[in-house]
Amino acid sequence: MKNRFSMLQKVGPVAVLMLFSACYSETETPAVVDTNAEQAVVATIDAVVDDTALSGAADDASQWLTYGRDYHESRFSPLDQINAANVSELGVAWTFDTGEYRGHEATPLVHNGVIYATRPWSSVFALDARTGEQLWNFDPLVDKSMGWKACCDVVNRGVAIYEDKVFVGVIDGRLIALDAETGGVIWEVMTVDPDRPYTITGAPRVADGKVIIGNGGAELGSRGYLTAYDANTGAEAWRFWVVPGNPADGFENADVEFAATTWSGNWWEVGGGGNSWDSIIYDPELRLVYVGTGNGSPWSHELRSNGEGDNLYLSSIVALDVDDGSVDWYYQTTPADNWDYTAVQPLMLADLPINGVLRKVIMQAPKNGFFYVLDRESGDLISADPYAEVTWASGIDLESGRPIETAQARYDNAISFVMPGPSGAHNWHPMSFNPATGLVYLPTMQGTSFPYSMEEGFVHKPGTWNIGVTMGSMVDVPLRPDGLYTPGTGPETRSPGALLAWDPLAREPRWVVDYPFNINGGTLATAGNLVFQGGADGMLRSFTADAGDLVWEVDLGVGIMAPPVTYELDGKQYLSVLVGWGGSAGLIGPSDSGAYKGEGRLWTFTLGGDRNIEPVQGQELPELTAIDFNDDPEILALGEDIYGKRCMICHGAGGASGGSLADLRYAAPATYDIMQNIVRDGAYGGRGMPNLGEWISVEEVEAVKNWLLSLRAGLMAVQ
Repeated sequence: MKNRFSMLQKVGPVAVLMLFSACYSETETPAVVDTNAEQAVVATIDAVVDDTALSGAADDASQWLTYGRDYHESRFSPLDQINAANVSELGVAWTFDTGEYRGHEATPLVHNGVIYATRPWSSVFALDARTGEQLWNFDPLVDKSMGWKACCDVVNRGVAIYEDKVFVGVIDGRLIALDAETGGVIWEVMTVDPDRPYTITGAPRVADGKVIIGNGGAELGSRGYLTAYDANTGAEAWRFWVVPGNPADGFENADVEFAATTWSGNWWEVGGGGNSWDSIIYDPELRLVYVGTGNGSPWSHELRSNGEGDNLYLSSIVALDVDDGSVDWYYQTTPADNWDYTAVQPLMLADLPINGVLRKVIMQAPKNGFFYVLDRESGDLISADPYAEVTWASGIDLESGRPIETAQARYDNAISFVMPGPSGAHNWHPMSFNPATGLVYLPTMQGTSFPYSMEEGFVHKPGTWNIGVTMGSMVDVPLRPDGLYTPGTGPETRSPGALLAWDPLAREPRWVVDYPFNINGGTLATAGNLVFQGGADGMLRSFTADAGDLVWEVDLGVGIMAPPVTYELDGKQYLSVLVGWGGSAGLIGPSDSGAYKGEGRLWTFTLGGDRNIEPVQGQELPELTAIDFNDDPEILALGEDIYGKRCMICHGAGGASGGSLADLRYAAPATYDIMQNIVRDGAYGGRGMPNLGEWISVEEVEAVKNWLLSLRAGLMAVQ
């Protein structure tokens, strides 16, 4: 194992916003497969997705076989039938309504004329890629009463395909192998301890006959890891632990023992974190699996590790041997993480001429605001440059590889406003790379400032958030006249997002397209000199890849988070994208599309398609009726405080839902009547509402109720 600067050899025993609402299943309820009754055979798999096909996916223009299209995860398609000259002629080929109203983040895969994609709650569907006809549907029947275990909505980013199987990670921690033709279960395995706060939202990856999956849960207090399973049997092949456990229990291997030397205190009692919930990538030539790891648990380094040590392997890029999962090298992007600066953002492989020498590199733009280029063979740092406004560090020392922290970075004794905030300068939304332009197309948030401060009297609280940072200041944010949260205001200053064309050789942006909204979807680059991206406003746009000129846009009605894909069938190029607002952004604030609770939809376009497009229509907010409440200032202040600590994560800043969950200010009078039962007795457990009886008192529930009703009265005053 080399250290983050690749200076150590393999070592012996010497010797890391927020938001939530998902699902969990501890039951053994059988899953449901709903096949098309009129179709005896769903699909004929006549071209096997084996190791050779996956290694050559970059050259297979007609399909989209892996999460990032190829093992490099470049999200670049050599198709050019749709190009900058004719993209304005795109129209709808077909659409498919998913029936779900939560966040849709999946990348559809396309193989042999079939599209495989996922919905919220981890259900999988297969469609005819020519017509959009549903071929089969698989529902894993998760126990929604455990939805609280996911920090950032009940989302799922997609599936993996290998041989005759489709693999899906389920929000409750299961990994399931489905028959690609029928959707029937071949095998399933529980990858986590169901008694711990783990979830799966990421897409599995296949490498060397193994299917690899991570997990989430750092915010609630878990210990992160990555596991490889035999693709044919589901047997565990190896496991990489991101952070060490209790030393008294012994260490799983030398890599974990080495990591423990960088920790202090009793970190295992509060989780440790580091969950690798998204980015996994594989280089078959080097036989290395690269994983991006997550933030610390709790966020505060002082509370987690007595303010001591780098805390490996938090917030790192780690190269693992595909055979046994041992660490080959690592690079820590944020040593001693203190700000929820995950490094689980998309990783990308490329071969770039660095100072006249062609080098195999790995690239990443993690939350912390710096764009990294590393040698993927050795882990040596090549470059690291800010791609957004950064105040926690003035730069990265290229010799030591360490960030140069500013005086305001740490918040041990006072509030410190730091950029980026926990939402990051770039989050999970995929980036793409066009080898012809040499540019990486990066969805960015050009600046978020957050008031970090340690939670006074922090005590680990099983069953709820354990970040060690005060979140209550987020509740007092301005609302629009219709009562919805207004981006660009409040304690977390939300400046506009942007699409950034980053030149990794010149180490600077080539062009930038600014948006008046912060969160936007992933990108797709094509040989037609195009970059596609969806926005929070529900618009799907295309820009010229070389200059960033807008050449096409269409209103799809609902905020877009997922990245588009493209494929070819019968000599015709198609473009597909899932829409559906949610995720952390959808919980904390609404989509800029204006649609409230809009149903998810998979849109597919082609040249000459129907240009009479009917956008997704959101639900109407209900009419409000007056409800009496106690306007005692002390009670309202208490309600605001408790809401910020216990409710905001799910139900939105300022009491305003993002459209993913119930906006409590608009709740029916009967709901207010039973609020104690809902909050403290778990009456709505089947809807994903956790039982908070252990952490919120009767008086506090009543205070929250009165505070929400005061907001309701304010809404009625302006309507």
